[in-house]
Amino acid sequence: MKLKVTLFLLLHLGLFSFAQENLTYQKPPKSILDLADYQRAPSVSMDTKKENMLLLSRSTYKTLDDLNQEELRLAGLRINPITNISSTVTYVTNLKVRKISGKDEIQVSGLPTDPKISNILWSPNDKKVLFSHTTNSGVELWVLDIATAQASKLTEANVNANLGNPFSWFLDNETILVKMLPKNRQPLLDSKKDLPTGPIISNTSGEKSQNRTYPDMLKNKNDEANFENIITSELYKVKLNGDTTLFKEAAMFAGERISPDGNYIMLTTIQKPFSYVVPLNRFPSKTVVYDLRGKEIKTVNEVPLNEIMPKGFMAVRKGKREMNWRNDKPATLSYVTALDEGNPANKVDFRDEVFLWEAPFTNDAATLVKLPQRYSYITWGNDNIAFITDEWYDTRNTKTYLINPSNPGQQPKVITDRNQQDVYSDPGVFETKKNEYNRNVLAIEKDNAFRIGDGYTKEGQFPFIDEFNLKTLKSKRIYTSPYKDKKEDLIEIEDFKTGKVLVQIQSKSEYPNYYFRNIKKQNSITPITAFKNPFESIKDVSKEVIKYKRKDGLELSGTLYLPVGYDKAKKEKMPLLIWAYPAEYKDRNSASQSTQNSNEFTFPYYGSFVYWVTRGYVVLDDAAFPIIGEGTTEPNDNFISQLVDNAAAAIDAVDALGYIDRKKVAVGGHSYGAFMTANLLTHSNLFACGIARSGAYNRTLTPFGFQSEQRNYWEAPEVYNTMSPFMNADKMKTPLLLVHGEADNNPGTFTLQTERYFQALKGLGAPARMVILPKESHSYVAKENILHLLWEQDQFLEKYLKK
Repeated sequence: MKLKVTLFLLLHLGLFSFAQENLTYQKPPKSILDLADYQRAPSVSMDTKKENMLLLSRSTYKTLDDLNQEELRLAGLRINPITNISSTVTYVTNLKVRKISGKDEIQVSGLPTDPKISNILWSPNDKKVLFSHTTNSGVELWVLDIATAQASKLTEANVNANLGNPFSWFLDNETILVKMLPKNRQPLLDSKKDLPTGPIISNTSGEKSQNRTYPDMLKNKNDEANFENIITSELYKVKLNGDTTLFKEAAMFAGERISPDGNYIMLTTIQKPFSYVVPLNRFPSKTVVYDLRGKEIKTVNEVPLNEIMPKGFMAVRKGKREMNWRNDKPATLSYVTALDEGNPANKVDFRDEVFLWEAPFTNDAATLVKLPQRYSYITWGNDNIAFITDEWYDTRNTKTYLINPSNPGQQPKVITDRNQQDVYSDPGVFETKKNEYNRNVLAIEKDNAFRIGDGYTKEGQFPFIDEFNLKTLKSKRIYTSPYKDKKEDLIEIEDFKTGKVLVQIQSKSEYPNYYFRNIKKQNSITPITAFKNPFESIKDVSKEVIKYKRKDGLELSGTLYLPVGYDKAKKEKMPLLIWAYPAEYKDRNSASQSTQNSNEFTFPYYGSFVYWVTRGYVVLDDAAFPIIGEGTTEPNDNFISQLVDNAAAAIDAVDALGYIDRKKVAVGGHSYGAFMTANLLTHSNLFACGIARSGAYNRTLTPFGFQSEQRNYWEAPEVYNTMSPFMNADKMKTPLLLVHGEADNNPGTFTLQTERYFQALKGLGAPARMVILPKESHSYVAKENILHLLWEQDQFLEKYLKK
């Protein structure tokens, strides 16, 4: 029986309101329903040594009831206040253990009834697995013994999983550091029942404070009190035998990191005052290192409230940041400070300085290296070898340097200097392996390191492994994926001496599965998993990556699907659906590169148009929509014209193949793709209709930047106004289906954006339909909502493309 849940649409504009008739949930046609209503294959979690693996089962979708639980939205968090875990978590519902070298799947025994499993964490010796189980009243800590496939409960439902990982292993494989709800925890405040004691007041100091449009911020004193309540924990040491001892009294713990040698614990706590304009990651914090008995060793960092940030994507806060334990040392901290005061506008020779600070911190921290660009990440190797990477957004440049941690005075050696958007020149990522501290460090064999690359080229995708000599700094290719009719992903190198590599292989009709490949024994492969294709009805659908040119000569691409059973010889003219998402670039070369692979498994999901190959439509999925701004020109200076040129090129390309009726073309997109869709329908006559989901349509409501736009509204009002479909609603005459989640949690795309845009279109006489999906956030997860969404889209397309 259909679940009779009302989809009510309520708009507010001044004193006027508009409400649409009630509508019960609908399901899409059978050909789409058969694809949408499938059983998800298990995901896989493997131990470090690749001897055992866990098969993790999840439901394909959540239910509306899952979304209908109580929820607190505070400082960027969405929390279930009854269970004390994120309200957005997707649970594992079953666990099985399997030897990687075998085929028998062993059902884990002792699991709770109707398990809701999350936070899965292998022990350092790979013999145990921790996981949390969410009950109706809270979160429990459980442990799984891999050898016996037996699970058992370690704690009652008093784990605090509201912020970050709720537990961590100590190196002894027997002790766990666990965040628990305080024993004297007070009830949450219910603002609905309390009379206000006064107005809410905010002040500005006169300093510029240009922040993005964040959702779910604190709003009043009740919110402050509830936020402090939900993130406050007591820290306990819990033994596998159940013994529990208090380690630290209640505080707002936001990060717990045990040193590689296991002798120190670095704890970060959130401090007051809180903010009403930025999320919790910009609240004040304090970081202290303790020994295993809980004795304070050193306060290593204190961060003030960070409401005011310099302008620009490479802006960072002053003071220490990126503080972590060095992976290849027993107990040494590394951290970064900004030499330009965090302000990208300041002209300096070096932007960032990286420091090392050895426990017990009786000496001052020592400089490791100064970087001309903003610090990105570091891969630790040993006393003499590490790789460090910096980047700069405005130029899209990234460099990787070889440094000697034992000799900071030694000049860093640049080993890569490239445009990070240039995927064809990407040299890959250095491979790591676990060391004696169970930390990832650079894998080194006979003076060689190894890089695994995605292998995108003009001819297609061919992942590779390079051997990089640490003395000559030269690379040698030792493996290139040979497939032209399959897609191979290189996961990690398991044995450098024998050439054993963990890979995942898939094709258009073959579900992704894991294999061991031996690159030193004729590239032989050994299967590990054998997951079946759940979408048999479209396994033979024609799928290819097509390349075509924009009118300015820029090469574009998209993945083209033809309808089920389509006869290429007859070339019947069919409707075309284009799904896309714009991307900004600073150079034409990068913008013309393709990362699409026609051999990728065809996996229909609510976020694309692929379902409609079963309904007689041609689909161009992931069509390239680059927006380029070279030199001093910003991409958005010519956003509309480039958008239209991209669309025209895509339609021309498919039309030239003889497959479509170019008068029957629809375009769709999600989030920024929805923004794109509304603009295309407003500023061109290329489309018969469009579908826009969870978009932002009035850029004056995101006045301090959006997407990659760094200028604020007052610096570039013409750009903001021209790009805003809301501001140009009077030009819009093409049918548009607007969809939004009722509880959107994405910066800038609050549900009001769609409601206001629809009201404008309605008032100006444009043909539009608005669907608000109850309880959904920026991405949609409830089965009832997703099936209804597919029905709405199908009805809309049938009406406007097949009439």
